[in-house]
Amino acid sequence: MMRGTMVAMAVTAVAVGAAGCSSGGADAAKVSADQVDAAATSPFYVDPGTNAAKWVKAHPGDARASKIKASIVARPGARWFGNWSGDISRAVSGYVGAAKAKGKTPILVAYNITDRDCGGASHGGAGSSAAYRTWISKFAGAIGNRPAIVVIEPDAVAQLDCLPAAAQKTRTGLLKYATEQFKAKAPKTRAYLDGGNSHWVAPATMASRLNAAGIKNVRGFSVNVSNFFATAESATYAKKVNAALSSKYHYTRGFVIDTSRNGHGGTPGKWCNPAGAKLGTVPQVGGSGADYLLWVKTPGESDGPCGVGPGVPAGTFSPDLAMRLISGR
Repeated sequence: MMRGTMVAMAVTAVAVGAAGCSSGGADAAKVSADQVDAAATSPFYVDPGTNAAKWVKAHPGDARASKIKASIVARPGARWFGNWSGDISRAVSGYVGAAKAKGKTPILVAYNITDRDCGGASHGGAGSSAAYRTWISKFAGAIGNRPAIVVIEPDAVAQLDCLPAAAQKTRTGLLKYATEQFKAKAPKTRAYLDGGNSHWVAPATMASRLNAAGIKNVRGFSVNVSNFFATAESATYAKKVNAALSSKYHYTRGFVIDTSRNGHGGTPGKWCNPAGAKLGTVPQVGGSGADYLLWVKTPGESDGPCGVGPGVPAGTFSPDLAMRLISGR
């Protein structure tokens, strides 16, 4: 089956497209007020270091900057951590500490599984099983007794089919180890093991895989990460996964939905910067039966060198792509 989603990698922001003219003082003042309101009312931490935020800061005279600032930069979303993050204990602890200082809950993504993305556009990850165990243990330990929301390894469960049988068993074991670490070392964290999307793996199969990967150790699972399927459709899929968990294993789990780019819904097979995508519901507690609706993918970051022209790697911020998501065109 064609891979159903592309996840963001934390790379340096790159401006794509021509710069415009200044948007004017009145608009800038309104955007600033909107940003303050969004940050103040949300229970979630607004990451000041996204590639979108860096681009806006570097291009104050661009006509697109004010809209991107208000619609994307001001909204809370997840920060992704992987093999680019350096000292993972320091990186995670610093981020969680910054959120706590603001009285907000941070959203983090652990994205460093061995053989990540099966050699695709977001390939990489820890170089060995031992390296991954060390990394994820430090990740959980760095959160400690502070509150946080963590999405564990987007695509890793859904993507098992791309691995040989022995490697599938190894990955499942690593994911289970990860859930055990969050349970033991980060008791106030709501951790969600990624469960793919509504057009990738059948619900019963996903339930079996999640159970084997230790979902019983954590709060639940995430769906639609970095994809475009509508919230209602994603919720229906998640509820079917829970029905399968209940039927076979006699328990259910909470779930979260990535709504960052699902405002217009999605089309199976069109996962890489598709035309017509739109920003979805802003991050909130609850909705459609989910624990949270979250922006796990940072809007405006490319899925890969497609849709916005050649040479735009996964995770690179594109203001043109961001404006498409804002307008829905």
